[in-house]
Amino acid sequence: MLFHSTRGGDKDRTFEDILMQGLASDGGLFMPDTWPQVNLNLLRSKSSFIEVAKEIVPLFTSSSFDKEEVINILDNTWHDFSDDDIAPLKHLDDNKAVLELFHGPTAAFKDFGLQLAAAFFNEVLSKNNKTAIILGATSGDTGSAAIDACKNFKSIKTFILIPDGNMSEIQRRQMTTIDEDNVFTLRISGTFDDCQDIVKDAFKERSFLKDDQYLLAVNSINWVRIIGQICYYFYASLKFNNLNEDNNFSVPTGNFGNVFACYAAHKMGLPLNKIIVSVNENDILNRFFTSNDYSKQKVSETVSPSMDISVASNFERLIYDFYCDRDAKICNDFYANFPLDSINLPNNMWAKSTELFLSYAVNDLQTIKAIQEVYESHNYLIDPHTAVASVAVDNLSKQLKNSTLILSTAHPAKFPDSIAEAGIAIKEIPKRLSDVFEKKERTFDFSPDKTAIFNFIANNNF
Repeated sequence: MLFHSTRGGDKDRTFEDILMQGLASDGGLFMPDTWPQVNLNLLRSKSSFIEVAKEIVPLFTSSSFDKEEVINILDNTWHDFSDDDIAPLKHLDDNKAVLELFHGPTAAFKDFGLQLAAAFFNEVLSKNNKTAIILGATSGDTGSAAIDACKNFKSIKTFILIPDGNMSEIQRRQMTTIDEDNVFTLRISGTFDDCQDIVKDAFKERSFLKDDQYLLAVNSINWVRIIGQICYYFYASLKFNNLNEDNNFSVPTGNFGNVFACYAAHKMGLPLNKIIVSVNENDILNRFFTSNDYSKQKVSETVSPSMDISVASNFERLIYDFYCDRDAKICNDFYANFPLDSINLPNNMWAKSTELFLSYAVNDLQTIKAIQEVYESHNYLIDPHTAVASVAVDNLSKQLKNSTLILSTAHPAKFPDSIAEAGIAIKEIPKRLSDVFEKKERTFDFSPDKTAIFNFIANNNF
């Protein structure tokens, strides 16, 4: 399996190439040359998440690793999960269930993709006797998951940019209380988009790197993160109905990586009816799916902060594969002046959306009300992001057939203010979250000035 860019300039890349490079050299995102097909009958004989992953991950890695190597890596990849099932299902009623993706060490779904990426990062760095810098931006859980996944690998130094505000205190403290000499949390006096822009410039300029040193991407532009997420869609469907029914998935999303992983799983053979793209008031994706308007607008802060994003970085992959039928020139033309100019597809192209996608935008009032209603009806506590996905299902129910799985992407205890606003007392906070309040915070504060930030990274390089 080889990989290429959505914009046509980067081709014939191996798995190791795209793992370590992250963003394509032409500014596009890497895609597999073909969609490998999963043997559903073989999956039906599996009983654990790890067993499912061992059938899926090697489909993408053969250009750099033989299958036995990958199997050995996967035996030790997903660690410190509080539930032996790794991704358990909670049934709410006969037609609706919640897929709990928050049992990893940072209590968010990002642990799935980032633990996989970190395992392969370490394998490549060890094999080549090299070091690497990780640089990422986060408005919620990516940073803490990246830090946790990589902090024990001394060949990696991690620099995470976070906006000043726009996340819960627990989310922030999960990053700022790590006392490791290879971890740096940089607090930026700006928005997530300011942080993301600096990261994108860093991958273009690379001015702070030493000779022959890697710069690694941990945001969901890195294809390996998508692979980790593809695994839990197959595993959830296997557990829910033995892969025998076209289910719906309601996915709370900002950067679109989790939605695209669901789409990718479908292209690989996952039975699927509809993907529900569930967003908060930062509604660029809903505006696209409902009115063909993909235009950047100002970010609003909401009670579901991990989705407070104005541009969905993974959406380019869907434009390229689903709408442009893998025509890189058309995709490149769409993105040539974006985000200065909006993307509006030809109507015959955009009309394909309804074949697979539904979307819904949820405000804060609806979000808090959904937390209350799910708790009252099912004695089950959900976080604000899961609540957004739940509201979307309820409002789109008449357009759905078969059962729906709602992705629960973070533990509710990470958002105590929202839970309190819903009038609910959190009965138990996992120790991995409560511990952060006992530790001292350590941050490095910057304005959105890439020169100062790049100099800081250079001065703290190996």
